[in-house]
Amino acid sequence: MQIVFVVFLNMAVGHAQEKYLDKNGDITFEASEKLFEEVKATNQQVTAIINIKTGEIAALALMKGFRFKNSLMEEHFNENYMESESYPKAVFKGTIIDFDFSSLTEVAQTFTTKGTLALHGKEKEVTTILLIQKESNSISITGDFKVTPEDFAIEIPKIVKNKIAKEVVVHIAFNMTVK
Repeated sequence: MQIVFVVFLNMAVGHAQEKYLDKNGDITFEASEKLFEEVKATNQQVTAIINIKTGEIAALALMKGFRFKNSLMEEHFNENYMESESYPKAVFKGTIIDFDFSSLTEVAQTFTTKGTLALHGKEKEVTTILLIQKESNSISITGDFKVTPEDFAIEIPKIVKNKIAKEVVVHIAFNMTVK
C-alpha cells in the first residue's frame, strides 16, 4: 500500500510549490431512500493532490476508511458490496478545466472538472462542478456528483434493492496546503 501512496503522490508533475495536498480530506456518500434506514458513510482519511500549474487533480480513498452509523452496515458495505479485500480503493484522476490559480480569492469560484473514477474494478468518466477558494495558505475544494451502483458493477440484492437509492450522491471536501 505504501508503494501505491508514493506513486499517487508523484502523479502530478512539477515542483513542490506547484502541488497542494490534503491527507485528511472528506468524502461522504449517501444512498438513502425515504422511509428506510439512512445509508450514509464518511471517509475522513482521503488523500488528494492538485497541481496548480496544470489543474491536474487526483484523490485516493481506501474503502475500509468509510464509517457508517451502524457497524453491521459497514461490514456489509466492505464484504458484500464493495468487496474491499479485492478492490481496496477508489481513485479519481482528472483535470480542472480552465484552472487559473492566480485568479483564486477567498470567494469560492466554480470550475468544471473532468476525469475518471476507478472503483470496484471499473472506470467511469465523471464531470462535475467544484467550488474552489483560496484561504491564506490553503485551497478549499468542495463539490458533489452522482454515480450509480451499476456504473461499477456493484450488485444490490433484491431484498434490499428498494432500501438503497438508485443514484448515490457523493460529496467531497478538501483543504489543501503546499506540499
